[in-house]
Amino acid sequence: MDIKAIYIPSVFENCYFLGDESTGKAALIDPGAADERTLDTVGHFLADGGYTLTHILLTHGHYDHVGGVGELCRRYRPAVYLHRADFQGEDPRFFPLKGQLDSSHFTGVEFYGEGDHIPVGDLDVTVLHTPGHTKGSVCLKCGDTLFSGDTLFRGSCGRTDLPGGDYDEMMVSLNRLGKLEDDLNVLPGHDRPTTLEAERQTNPYLRMAMEGGR
Repeated sequence: MDIKAIYIPSVFENCYFLGDESTGKAALIDPGAADERTLDTVGHFLADGGYTLTHILLTHGHYDHVGGVGELCRRYRPAVYLHRADFQGEDPRFFPLKGQLDSSHFTGVEFYGEGDHIPVGDLDVTVLHTPGHTKGSVCLKCGDTLFSGDTLFRGSCGRTDLPGGDYDEMMVSLNRLGKLEDDLNVLPGHDRPTTLEAERQTNPYLRMAMEGGR
């Protein structure tokens, strides 16, 4: 499993490259913008590893996580996956993906949800529906890594005051993540990577959720 982070400064967001070295298939998780630096980095990762971009996997539908989808589809024609609840969302300013359907190179998305398994080559990506930041927020688990989107951050969690947010749902989702088996590497949509065990010990929001508090 080949994982590389791509920081996108225009939206202060982490995009992740996930490659299966045995088959040469690759996915991008949350391409938040399509600036030249990001596109060049993706191109280098694909060329250097001999990969084909087959999937774009979205943890939620906010603009800072989907802004690069259209251009990447124009260049590579991958399948795009998103939870149905975030396809239109409550406010098109925050959930712009549907508007990109007008372009000839991006014709639609596949909807995934709780318990679905998305194969990226021989890698198995499991979908965990974790609403709270948005109705359709998901975390994606692959091996010992959890791509947590804007649900779980290092020392914090995603906002719940934006369209689609719900504090009570966030607490339920955090409680679920905290009770996952094993220690996982956590790669969030913003800020630095962490581990699930470190967050169990130090993250006040995760600890409060696991204790059933508010």
